[in-house]
Amino acid sequence: MNGPAIHVEFGPDLAVFVPSERRRGATPVTIDGVSTLGHVVESTGVPLTEVGTLRVNGREVPTSYIPSAGDSVEVRSVERPQQVPGAPLRFLLDVHLGTLARRLRLLGVDTAYESTDIGDPALAARSAAEKRVMLSRDRGLLRRRELWAGAYIYSTHPEDQLRDVLDRFAPELRPWTRCTACNGLLEEATKEEVAAQLKGGTKRSYDVFAQCTECGRAYWKGAHHDQLEAVVERALSMRTQGD
Repeated sequence: MNGPAIHVEFGPDLAVFVPSERRRGATPVTIDGVSTLGHVVESTGVPLTEVGTLRVNGREVPTSYIPSAGDSVEVRSVERPQQVPGAPLRFLLDVHLGTLARRLRLLGVDTAYESTDIGDPALAARSAAEKRVMLSRDRGLLRRRELWAGAYIYSTHPEDQLRDVLDRFAPELRPWTRCTACNGLLEEATKEEVAAQLKGGTKRSYDVFAQCTECGRAYWKGAHHDQLEAVVERALSMRTQGD
């Protein structure tokens, strides 16, 4: 290591982003005397979307702070539930999080999803234009400055992903009110209104329907309803336990 350095200690929740030698206690990080602390932290591999409080020599500082040689820095993860000021809480998910998107929509959470890889610049621009929290496992995407807000998805398992998002942001849950295909709002529909989408067995067996006000897709309590109901019940149970 050459040049002046600061000593940085990362919170345990941030260990996944840093090399193993930096996961315990304070470790030296070289500085140039010009870059902000936010830039220095990101250079270690930690997206700023995951950073809550920064403390230097025991004092809280902003990401714009310019560190000096010998500074002792504490990097802590975001507090939960995380507050996202300035806009209604809603999300944007990248192409790799389709199952999570459908489950959030099932719970009535406003969730946009890109089913094709449109590239990081376009995703970041949409996050900013629509004021949506970008959810992704792409650390490079989460470092883009034009993002409205963002959060790293730590797990590769949809059940754990959903649990983490609900714990971190505590969104309002309104199950069965959104289309899992396009995110549009659902409204009650008669059998006649959705008849063109029904096969013979469904027409004979079901009488209660809903329809998406955006794409027109019909919904009813079909063969997979019990599985979906279990997802909803677990999410509501988690919310009750957290209150």
